[in-house]
Amino acid sequence: MTDSLIDDVEALLNGEFGDDRILKQIHRACQNNEVISNFERNYVKNLAEKYLGRKPKIESHAKSQPTTTPTPPQVEIPPTPQKLHSVQTAPRVTKRNSNSSRILIGIGGVALIAIIAIATSMSGSSEISPSESKSATPLMIQTDFTSYNFKDIISINGKSNISGQVNLSIFNQNNDLVWAEKLSTKSDGRYSTLAIAGGDGWNNSGTYTVEVDNGSQKQSTTFSFKR
Repeated sequence: MTDSLIDDVEALLNGEFGDDRILKQIHRACQNNEVISNFERNYVKNLAEKYLGRKPKIESHAKSQPTTTPTPPQVEIPPTPQKLHSVQTAPRVTKRNSNSSRILIGIGGVALIAIIAIATSMSGSSEISPSESKSATPLMIQTDFTSYNFKDIISINGKSNISGQVNLSIFNQNNDLVWAEKLSTKSDGRYSTLAIAGGDGWNNSGTYTVEVDNGSQKQSTTFSFKR
């Protein structure tokens, strides 16, 4: 994180400009080198232009970011384990007499069939499909509170079982999209951001839904909103 962003945040805190809760959380994220959302960057930029009389240096940093859609991460699918087939050596048959040879051949054939059947059943039961191992850790999302009032700050966080990016969306009680943001996950899959309970679509009280999509799975949670 560039020093210009944390400098602007400290100047705004010292001057008691903006929302103290949002600025302190952004300041903590800068110190811990955590992910800073577009909402937080724009929030500091607008306050710096209004109260500090300058445009923050993070503006050039934001413009330098590529506008093209990032290439989805390459996921290597492990090869399917090969089944092992037991090979039974044919019993040696002596030439003592024809009846003994026939008996030995019959016993060897039965034993070979039994060994192959056991090996096939064991190999089939030990196979684990890649999709089952991936679903061991579910996609998670949560908010810091279960209810909010108009213009409250909504803290959203969770964890993705697929590295890369996640898409966050908030829908009002009529299932209309009222907020959306794309976030990059950390190395351990965690993500977090802030949203303001206000703007277009936040006209009525009711139950609102926040949803996360990592390209493979979707999860959601709800909160109550009071206008």
